[in-house]
Amino acid sequence: MPKTSPNFSAAFQELEELTEWFEREDVDLDEGIKKFERGLKLAQICKKKLAEVEHKVTELKAEFQQITDDES
Repeated sequence: MPKTSPNFSAAFQELEELTEWFEREDVDLDEGIKKFERGLKLAQICKKKLAEVEHKVTELKAEFQQITDDES
């Protein structure tokens, strides 16, 4: 079964957990590099989803503005 990307909420939650892990004093260097790589991937997922949502909001605002202008 192919591994799917986590949704925004799951990715953000995991990213928060990784941040907390790094804030502890007993960080293992080898494990840290793996978690850092995972964090970068999660950040990319979140950034992409936020960009998609921003684009959708912009489209909706433009559509609403057009409807409002047409009614004037």
